[in-house]
Amino acid sequence: MREAGLERHPTGEYWESQRVLVTGANGFLGSVLVEQLRSLGCAAIASPTQQQADLTDPATVRELMQSERPDMVIHLAAEVGGIGANQDNPGRFFYANLVMGLHLIEEARLAGVDKFVQLGTICAYPKHTSVPFREEDLWDGYPEETNAPYGIAKKALLVQLQAYREQYGLNGIYLLPVNLYGPGDNFDPRTSHVIPALIKKMTDARKANERRVTLWGSGSASREFLYVDDCARAVVLAAEHYDGPAPVNVGTGMEITISDLAARIADVTGFQGELAYDLTKPDGQPRRCLDTSRALQSFGFRASVSFDEGLRETFEWYEEHGPR
Repeated sequence: MREAGLERHPTGEYWESQRVLVTGANGFLGSVLVEQLRSLGCAAIASPTQQQADLTDPATVRELMQSERPDMVIHLAAEVGGIGANQDNPGRFFYANLVMGLHLIEEARLAGVDKFVQLGTICAYPKHTSVPFREEDLWDGYPEETNAPYGIAKKALLVQLQAYREQYGLNGIYLLPVNLYGPGDNFDPRTSHVIPALIKKMTDARKANERRVTLWGSGSASREFLYVDDCARAVVLAAEHYDGPAPVNVGTGMEITISDLAARIADVTGFQGELAYDLTKPDGQPRRCLDTSRALQSFGFRASVSFDEGLRETFEWYEEHGPR
């Protein structure tokens, strides 16, 4: 274990010899990760799109491993969304997320891949986990019902990696990032998470001179958020420096209620109307806040972008690039 407070930085010397397959490379986190890997001089980066490679098909995954010959696989691809999307697609989210990881891990083993980096989700934690969430709490109960199928599918991949490590010697690591946000996020109200959804809703309301914005739930639930560039850096650091079987939380350790978050976003977007709450809609998991000490100790990661700075950057990106 590393001394607490001692941060690390990625090294180009390591990445210059790595051939890396990144799934979900064209997504929100994936595009930032690929950019960071390129800046480090990564030897080769394979980044197939969903149209180019159906990762739910084992034959496609096998062909991908054979053609790209990666030293490392970083599996980010997922079918995911907010509470509403999880409620509408529980079967699809369970199936797609489970089988993508299942096939990739198996084919990576067969292809002799040196390292497998799996991104999990804090939706895998039990509904009533004590705060802050510690990795040891992961199996202490059933996840919050609205996103349990997604969370359980992702958590099953942790079991697969640990089993493959024990039987086959596959060096697989498992990271548990909190909700991400930042420039380039998904602002589609049908599938977006809370920060981009509220930025869009309040920006649209301000421009339309609307005096009221309604949010799901009571506003009392809490969440933790991580700027996307920080998360990409955590993935790079873990891929380079961490080789353990235990899952690792990736976050900031800062908790904020949805009502306080909404007030901050109202300030950032310039919305001055009323914030109302629809109590017929679910809150989701009551609280989310991570113990992030293992990430610092194991591979030297600490988040660096402040929440206010991150919100401002995200809003400014949406103003410039988002839907009109």
